Amino acid sequence: MKRLIYILFFFGIIAIPQLNHAQVDFNKTPDDDLGDNEDRFQELFYEALKQKGIENYDRAVEALQKCIEIDNSVPVLYFELGKSQSKLKNFGAAEDALKKAVEKDPDNEWFLDELYGFYASQNEHDKALKTVKQLVRFHPDYKEDLASLYLKTKKYDEALEVLDTLDAEFGVSVSRDIMRNRIYEATGRKKDQIKNLESRVESNPEKESNYLALIYRYSENNEKDKAFETAKELLKINPNSQLVHLALYKFYLDDNDAEKAIESMKIVVESSKIKPEAKAKVLSDFVKFVKKNPEYETDLIEATAMVSDANDSKSVEELGQYYLAKNDKVKALENFEAALKLEPNNFGILRNVMLLYLDLKKYDLAKEKSSEALEIYPSQPVLYLIHGVALNELNEAKDAIETLETGLDYIIDDTKMEADFYNQLSKAHTLLNNTTKAKTFSDKAKQKQSPN
Repeated sequence: MKRLIYILFFFGIIAIPQLNHAQVDFNKTPDDDLGDNEDRFQELFYEALKQKGIENYDRAVEALQKCIEIDNSVPVLYFELGKSQSKLKNFGAAEDALKKAVEKDPDNEWFLDELYGFYASQNEHDKALKTVKQLVRFHPDYKEDLASLYLKTKKYDEALEVLDTLDAEFGVSVSRDIMRNRIYEATGRKKDQIKNLESRVESNPEKESNYLALIYRYSENNEKDKAFETAKELLKINPNSQLVHLALYKFYLDDNDAEKAIESMKIVVESSKIKPEAKAKVLSDFVKFVKKNPEYETDLIEATAMVSDANDSKSVEELGQYYLAKNDKVKALENFEAALKLEPNNFGILRNVMLLYLDLKKYDLAKEKSSEALEIYPSQPVLYLIHGVALNELNEAKDAIETLETGLDYIIDDTKMEADFYNQLSKAHTLLNNTTKAKTFSDKAKQKQSPN
C-alpha cells in the first residue's frame, strides 16, 4: 500500500495524507491472497479516481465500493465516495459516506470541510453548524461561517458573541457589520447597535466610517440632535471629510443655517468620493430649497456647474427638471442635452430633449433626433408621435401620415396618446387638402378625449 500512496502523491491525483493502511512488506513472498488483494485495491482506487476525473461518477462509486469491500478501514475511500455520490445527487448516500470519513478520521480538516460544504449546499443549517464548530479550531475564517450559521438558525446572542470576538481580534469588517445589522434589525436592538457604534468611535476616534455609521443610526432612530453633534465632532477631527456633508447639509437646512447648508451641498456635489445617486438626492433638496429661497439660485447654478464638470448625469438632469418646473425651457433643454451626452442611452432624458425641441420650435432637430431614436426604440409610440409632429410642422404631411399610422399600432391602453395621434393625422390630411379624412380623424380624437 505504500506503493499506492507514493503513486497517488507523485501524480498529484490526490493531496490527502490521511490514506493510511496496514503496512505491507512487499519484499516478502505472500503466503495467502493478501498480495492479490493489494494489487486489486490499487487498481480499483486508481480506476475510481480516473473515472471521477472524467466525470463518470457512477463508475467511480462502483470502484470505490469494491475498494471498501476489500478494506473498509481507509477513511479517504468514504471521502471520495461521498463527493461522487453528491455529484450524482444521491444526497443521502453522500451524507452517510462523508460522515463515515469524519468518523474514521475526526481531525481531518478536508473531510470536515467537505461535509460542511455539503450541508451548506443542502441548507441543512443545524447540521452545518455542528460541523463548522469542529472546523473553527483549524482556521479563524470558519468563525465567520459560524456567526453566519448562528444568524441563519436565529441564535442571535451566540452570533453577536462570535462577531465581537472576531472584531476584537481582527478589527471590524463590512461582511461582519452586515451580519450585525441584520441581527439588530431582526431583534429590534437599536440601542445595542448604537452602543456598539459609540464604543467604536471611542476606541478609534480617527476613523471616519465609525462616525458616519453612528450618524446614520442616530438619524434612523430619530435622535437628530445626537446625529448633528456627532457630525460636527467628525468635522472637528477631520475638517477635510467630504462624506460628513451628506448629513450636515440636511442638519443645517433644518437649523435654518442657509449659508452652511449651501456650503455643504457644494462640497457634496463636487466630491469625487460621493456616488452620483447621493449627489442627485442632495441636488434635488437644493432645488427644493431654492424654489422657496430664490435668492440662492446663483449658488444652485454654481453647484450644478461643478456637477457637470464631474460628469454626473443624474444631477444635471435634476437641474433640467428644476428649470422645466420654472418654465425656463431654454435652460431646461441645455441641461437635458448635457445629461444626454453623459448618459446617451437614458430614454427618459432623450424624450425630454425631443419634447423640448418641439416646444421651442426646433423641428429639424426633433425630426432628426426622433428618427435616430426610432432605430433604437422601434416600439415606443411617443417617438412616432414626436416624429409625426415635427414632420407636420415642416410641411412633410405624407411622411407624417406614414409615421403616425405606424405608431398607432404600438399604443396600448393610452386614450390620451391615441387622441394626440388622431389630431396630428387630422392636421396632416388638412395640409394635403383632404378635408374628409381630416374630419374623420378629428372626430376620432374628440371621441377619445370625451369623458365616458
